[in-house]
Amino acid sequence: MSEPPTPADAAGRGSRRTGRHELTAVERWIDDRANRLLRDAPGGGARARLVEFLVFGAKQAWACVFGAAMLLVIVAARLWYPDDVWLARNDALVVAAVVIQVVMIATRLETGRELWVIVLFHLVGTGMELFKTGVGSWEYDGGGVLHLGAVPLYTGFMYAAVGSYLVRVYRLFDLRFDRYPSVWLTTLIAAGIYVNFFSQHYVVDLRWVLLAAVLVVFARTIMHFRVFRQTYRMPVLLAFLLVAGFIWIAENIGTVTGAWLYPNQEDGWQLVPLTKLVSWFLLMMISVVMVTWVYPPKRPDPRPA
Repeated sequence: MSEPPTPADAAGRGSRRTGRHELTAVERWIDDRANRLLRDAPGGGARARLVEFLVFGAKQAWACVFGAAMLLVIVAARLWYPDDVWLARNDALVVAAVVIQVVMIATRLETGRELWVIVLFHLVGTGMELFKTGVGSWEYDGGGVLHLGAVPLYTGFMYAAVGSYLVRVYRLFDLRFDRYPSVWLTTLIAAGIYVNFFSQHYVVDLRWVLLAAVLVVFARTIMHFRVFRQTYRMPVLLAFLLVAGFIWIAENIGTVTGAWLYPNQEDGWQLVPLTKLVSWFLLMMISVVMVTWVYPPKRPDPRPA
């Protein structure tokens, strides 16, 4: 559902680019050229909707650049990396992940502010990986020296890819929120989710209680996101579910290449159970809270009188 266009929108020129100051130098350069290309785009009708859809897809692809690069490297390593070279496959993946991260920072595709979020994702993700592999929830292919226990160091970058996507999509779509719950409450729920990832192996699994808490707390929260000329609205719970779904798809790609396996896949690959969507949905809660520590949620701009 979209909001009514502002007078500037109706004129069909010079889209209102709120949040432009949040873009990196490279993104501003791209934004300038994209707007020159689209300045004569129709302001209404089917062609206008097509332009909005294409811009939405382009922004999503740009937000996913870190994760897409990581997934591409993992798949390429599994398909074509030789088994008998001096640098083990897992170590090569670590080197490739570091190179991707350095390029992202050096070319100003990510800001220093975002790097803090990514570091947090590394720490949170690696801690969970060490525990989960230890209890046999999943396992990685062995080999190499760049690992902690049974966890190759490139895995931290997979969690960082989620963090990179969230902070980039926050900027690119100038996200605003109606009725966003207090950060202290969401932090409390996120902490409970993270603890439950560990404690469920020893005491009662509270994932369904925590899922209910997320649904109740975010039930009334609406996300506003600007594409090109139009601002759209979506329940934030639906946004969480959609992102969790895309992570589940990426997870299936990772397991089909053998980068890691769940116990039920050891005798032959099969689809990652859809129940994993609950885990990824809850992980989204942790991810979103960490982003709000760096990018506090903003309310939509007041509508013009």
